[in-house]
Amino acid sequence: MKKRKTYRVGYTQGVYDMFHVGHLRLINHAKELCDCLIVGVNADELVQSYKGKQPVIPQEERAEIVRNIKAVDECVIVSTLDKTEILKDFRFDAVFIGDDWKGNPRWAQTEADLKPFHVDVVYLPHTDGISSTQLRPSEGEKVEE
Repeated sequence: MKKRKTYRVGYTQGVYDMFHVGHLRLINHAKELCDCLIVGVNADELVQSYKGKQPVIPQEERAEIVRNIKAVDECVIVSTLDKTEILKDFRFDAVFIGDDWKGNPRWAQTEADLKPFHVDVVYLPHTDGISSTQLRPSEGEKVEE
């Protein structure tokens, strides 16, 4: 008999540029806690608007990578960071995010915004020592082919 998971539908979102083991661990951990996992991939234009830089890997390719992960039930390209807006299209009961964001004012606000909808914000262990920003070539550097 299969044990019921904590959440019916979970959601997580990220850029997933230069996909690495930290991304995979977060997605797999999220799936352990929900029956269905929806993963939002931030659109190129959205990333440009809040990070001030273009992703190295185009949005369609990043989505294709995420879509092919065993733990992902649905993958969508999203154009907003506002989880209440995303909730209108995808009814989830938990949002998963790395615990390195715990205490961040934006995420404290997200928790407050989602509370009336009975959506939990669940902080999952962050993989230390790896990030797409660290992997990204610096200005003037070139990735060898």
